[in-house]
Amino acid sequence: MSAKEFQLLRYLIRQRGATLSRDELLNEVWGYDAMPTTRTVDVHVAWLRRKIEPSPRRPQYILTVHGLGYKFVG
Repeated sequence: MSAKEFQLLRYLIRQRGATLSRDELLNEVWGYDAMPTTRTVDVHVAWLRRKIEPSPRRPQYILTVHGLGYKFVG
């Protein structure tokens, strides 16, 4: 797991149960506000899912909340 993936996972776990927007994750984990079309968060979430989910295509821990962001429920 990369350092950035670990930081993202740690932030998601600390905010367990809360829906976190991509903008919030970019600000809190990467430390900047980015263009709204960035896929940075989505790519890192996909990489994390491949590493921690039993079935990355049907995630149990890092859920997508369509139109809002991501939520950690593990």
